[in-house]
Amino acid sequence: MTDLATFIAGLPKAELHVHHVGSASPRIVAELAARHEGRTPVPADPAALAEYFVFRDFAHFIEIYLNVVDLIRDPEDVRILTYEVARELARQQVRYAELTITPYSHVRRGIPAPAFCEAIEDARKHAEAELGIVLRWCFDIPGEAGLPAAEETLRIALEERPDGLISFGLGGPEIGVPRPQFKPYFDQARAAGLRSVPHAGETTGPETIWDALRDLGAERIGHGISAAADPALLAHLAEHRIPLEVCPTSNLRTRAVASLDEHPLRALVDAGVPVSINSDDPPMFGTTLDDEYAVAARLLGYGPDGVAGLARSAVTASFLSAPEQARLIAEIDAYAAANPT
Repeated sequence: MTDLATFIAGLPKAELHVHHVGSASPRIVAELAARHEGRTPVPADPAALAEYFVFRDFAHFIEIYLNVVDLIRDPEDVRILTYEVARELARQQVRYAELTITPYSHVRRGIPAPAFCEAIEDARKHAEAELGIVLRWCFDIPGEAGLPAAEETLRIALEERPDGLISFGLGGPEIGVPRPQFKPYFDQARAAGLRSVPHAGETTGPETIWDALRDLGAERIGHGISAAADPALLAHLAEHRIPLEVCPTSNLRTRAVASLDEHPLRALVDAGVPVSINSDDPPMFGTTLDDEYAVAARLLGYGPDGVAGLARSAVTASFLSAPEQARLIAEIDAYAAANPT
């Protein structure tokens, strides 16, 4: 018999909502901070990072996040960070991950777009060969930087078009950053074959999610937890099988929910909305994907069979091809059958 934590640790998984810089381990952040000591507010002491990563609210989280972005100064930093993120995901039996990357933030800090894309691609190829994890990219617009960032993100996506790029997103704060203004950029990205995966409905209400669906052609929604307040939206998401990328601990740490017990995951699942469980910015939030599966299991009252179902749902919500989805689901099924509880 296998206990639930052990079952989760060995379960093959897909991760669909995890940020590139936000996945930098305390060790990597501390090393980068030490390299730039005196020119960054980020502490070089790993123990001090835990306190540094306590967020007053979402705006404070964005401020700290951008301070960490400032530590990434050259293509080698990018390559090392990307590979280390892959290593940590692979350690948790993640077979496939769609990593949200914000090229604008790095290009405006002096890393040329071709060199940036070459660095992430080099890390992706080595990670697949050496760690057995498949990485794909979502290039996202940092919403707080406005339309110039949207223009530049689209340009990099379409001109550089790294092999791993599959989707186009929108992150950063939602308050004061209306989704409809980004419609022309999403229209062009979608016309070029990129999938639409904007954040919406994390710190704002259901109307932001409706905007993402109507104006940005969203095929999945990052977070989307405020959908629980709108029965019509829940019905729409369930009917059209539009998945939400749910990140419970992230929502707690950014104060989007007051407590995990108040998290609307159960309401979303009960309404028939497809969900995947994700880690968002795991070291910053003091979590891992394994931890998030354990949180989801508690909130939903799931045992191993239910947890395996969550893993299958993430695969189904991914942008893997149908044969690739079938192979990964078969691996999940085989693991579950071999580990009865």
